[in-house]
Amino acid sequence: MTTAAGALAADGAPEGAPTGHGAPRATVDPDGSKSWLRRALPIVRAHRGTFVAALVLSFAGLVVQVQVPQLLNQAISDGVVRHVVPLSHYAWWVAGLGLAGGVIGFASRLLLFRTAYGMEYDLRNVVYEHLNRLSFPFYDRVQAGQLISRANSDIRSVHLYLTFAPLILVQSAIAVVAFGYMLAIDAPLALVAMVTMPFVYVIGRKMRSSMFPVSWLIQARLADVATVVDENVNGVRVVKSFAAEEGQLRSLATAARRVQWATVKDADLRSRWAPAMQNLPQVGLVLVLLFGGYLVIQGRLGVGAILAFNAYLLMLQAPFTMLGMLIMMGQRAAASAGRIYELLDEEPTVVDRPGAVELARCRGGIDVDDVRFAYGDGTAPPVLDGFTLHVAPGETVALVGATGSGKSTVARLLTRCYDVDAGAVRIDGNDVRDLTLASLRRNVGVVLDEPFLFSASIADNIAYGDPGASRERIVAAAVAAGADGFVRELPAGYDTVVGERGYTLSGGQRQRVAIARTLLVNPPILVLDDATSAVDVQVELQIHQALRQLMAGRTTVLIAHRLSTIALADRVVLLDGGRVAAEGTHAELLAATPRYAEVLAQAEDRAAPDAAGAVAGAAAGAGAGAAAGAGAGPGGRQR
Repeated sequence: MTTAAGALAADGAPEGAPTGHGAPRATVDPDGSKSWLRRALPIVRAHRGTFVAALVLSFAGLVVQVQVPQLLNQAISDGVVRHVVPLSHYAWWVAGLGLAGGVIGFASRLLLFRTAYGMEYDLRNVVYEHLNRLSFPFYDRVQAGQLISRANSDIRSVHLYLTFAPLILVQSAIAVVAFGYMLAIDAPLALVAMVTMPFVYVIGRKMRSSMFPVSWLIQARLADVATVVDENVNGVRVVKSFAAEEGQLRSLATAARRVQWATVKDADLRSRWAPAMQNLPQVGLVLVLLFGGYLVIQGRLGVGAILAFNAYLLMLQAPFTMLGMLIMMGQRAAASAGRIYELLDEEPTVVDRPGAVELARCRGGIDVDDVRFAYGDGTAPPVLDGFTLHVAPGETVALVGATGSGKSTVARLLTRCYDVDAGAVRIDGNDVRDLTLASLRRNVGVVLDEPFLFSASIADNIAYGDPGASRERIVAAAVAAGADGFVRELPAGYDTVVGERGYTLSGGQRQRVAIARTLLVNPPILVLDDATSAVDVQVELQIHQALRQLMAGRTTVLIAHRLSTIALADRVVLLDGGRVAAEGTHAELLAATPRYAEVLAQAEDRAAPDAAGAVAGAAAGAGAGAAAGAGAGPGGRQR
């Protein structure tokens, strides 16, 4: 199925190339009692082949470098002082070592970055797959910005540390090799050069303990900024409609100042400890010059040895400089890992039971028996309390009730977005908790009153539930939903890319695409949650004519306010106080149940200003649909 993206597939690969999702090689250790680093080790082990090769090559390159000062010592002693070996001999050796070091360095970096991006890939997929497994109650209480921050900046902090901390340690090992050469040249002078190292160790420990809380604070406050930005981007229409830009800027400024304070505190701590760690080794250089110079004057040491010692000390400085950076990276990675593990340790509350069975050959019978349900942790008042409903296979039932009466909750319980607190929901006599979630949701199609479209082509959005659907099936679903007419008028037709959340289309157009998306998978049970609320009467009539044919033999639950939608139902059920107050045909309820007439009157009162606003919006946006083509953005809408 082609899209307006044309030359590139969704992941940037050339069109026609395989773009299948590869599972991560490993996941995080689930044992929460282990340290953050031990929990991450399975991901490191999964890449140990290339990782070990990169580290070995890196060490080999450092060993090559460490030979140069020794050659310098020999060149001065044999070529300059004693004139027994020509200097060109040592020059060729140094050039050869430089070439070998370059080749080894290239290979080690290539393998290292392959490992780094492989670990990042695994971490991102582990987090994303876990997010997909989490249940709706989790998303009810967690901000999207917090999740985005943990899935981006926190993962990056962890994977950088996992990759480059071992590399820095390997490079620090060059200090051991260099110290060995220094001992071989002159042991007392080598001990003098290393006299400052215990102080570096003590300062490093103090730096580590002081930076961890600040690192955690920085990551948490960066997530707060991401939350503010995410809510403003997604809610930009609400912000602008209330002219609340200034207030939102103040909110962002407050969050940014909190990040600023934490980062300045982090910089303050680094400025206290890092210079000492970096410059203490230079004190060793001063001592080498003093004590080594004295030994040269006394004739106990050659000039070349002093030059070699200086070169080795310069090699020692780099690892200790990186050691300070390693401590800072480690503290930030530990804070980020803690935030990621908080997410990964969250258990989904709605899962397949052991022994759950597939819902096969669904006939469409629905039984809701004495259900009690409340959102949250159960302390809130119940939305449904003693709710009972029986829908025969192929029957169409309309649920009517005041706002907050629990109509939409019934639809969520049918698909196990939530589990009931008491009672049972059954399909064809099977408790939905005994069915696999995948098979249950394949058989129950839901069209919400606020449709969500992805930033993809209209064809891709309609075929979301069945990506392999043919263009003929996509068009047939669009025709049934009353969407084919406006889609063909768009510049790229079915290949037109809609903007984020589908906002380059009008509300009614989005709803028709969402209805087509559900109709394409042809579920035996169809739930329309006020799904025609944003379309005008003429379009609604077209959709209803198509739905009458599609609902034949299909169990349909209509969550309705409009009389035109209620007219599609075989039976109407009135909800009040979380339970069934009355049921029958529309005419029977209107004649015998005053509460039913009252609810319909309230719905009509709410619908009147909405309809007036829709007419005004349509007039204002007339002729602005051309910019919707090929992802042109929100500059124009077609209604």
